[in-house]
Amino acid sequence: MTPVTIAQLRARSTVDLMTAACALGLGRTKAYELARREEFPCRVIRIGDTYRVPTAGLLDLLGVSAEEPRTAAEAGR
Repeated sequence: MTPVTIAQLRARSTVDLMTAACALGLGRTKAYELARREEFPCRVIRIGDTYRVPTAGLLDLLGVSAEEPRTAAEAGR
């Protein structure tokens, strides 16, 4: 799976389980196993057979702000 960037995560309110797993360095089998056991390291929403992960919680787990950092020019306004 292609690595995911922080900017890509910030652009969406939720991501699929494999995108979250990739961001955390987890493989497919382990990610689904953890999600099924309700032990995935951040909140997972199950909709039928689909798992979605809210990006705010994922970014928090990664130690990254959900908001994009402001540039120096924006901060001085």
